[in-house]
Amino acid sequence: MNELRQSLYLIADEMRGMATLSRTFSSNVYETERAHRMMELAADVAALAEGVPVEEMRAIFEAEPWLRSSPALGVDAAVLDAEGRILLIQRKDNGRWALPGGIAEIGSTAAEAVLRELWEEAGLRGEAARLLGLFDNRRWPGWSKVHMWHLTFLVTCADLTPAPGIECLDARFFAPEALPSEMHSSHGPRLIETFAALRSGTTYFDPGTSVDHAMPMDQRPETGH
Repeated sequence: MNELRQSLYLIADEMRGMATLSRTFSSNVYETERAHRMMELAADVAALAEGVPVEEMRAIFEAEPWLRSSPALGVDAAVLDAEGRILLIQRKDNGRWALPGGIAEIGSTAAEAVLRELWEEAGLRGEAARLLGLFDNRRWPGWSKVHMWHLTFLVTCADLTPAPGIECLDARFFAPEALPSEMHSSHGPRLIETFAALRSGTTYFDPGTSVDHAMPMDQRPETGH
């Protein structure tokens, strides 16, 4: 059932994104009407997944948090101590462990956003030293109502004494081989790639290729390949 709900949410989110773009760049009233109707249908699909009245979900879809035309950007902080242990926070909403992080807000760089989240959730100040990974939530087992890209940054801190924020129950360091069993969403699997990137000096990203794949031709000359 959770897999079905997840699929419905992502379908609704993609429809919402298309409706937002169509409404923004519509050239006539008919395109605007179709975009508005697509937004309504996207909300209807999400209402089915959530089990709430359609009117309630349509109001949410028309509100500011949904008026975006790209995937939501999540940022996570990877903070290591001298022994190579990684900092995790325990979320208050579900008791599960996760990297300190959240959704980046308008008006800050991704690095500034991850430092803010680290301060709010673990009470640490530091420097964003390196991008360790870029993860597409559709490719990682977890739970999200929207399409998200997660950026994981290595953050260096002079003071490594965490103090949980108001949204956290605890904050402490764990050895890579002794991570908690109750991890939030896809944080556990993504941590495996994060540690691999740390060891190899690389940055992880979900692979993609256009070789031997059908590509849209709308913006290509007829002779384009």
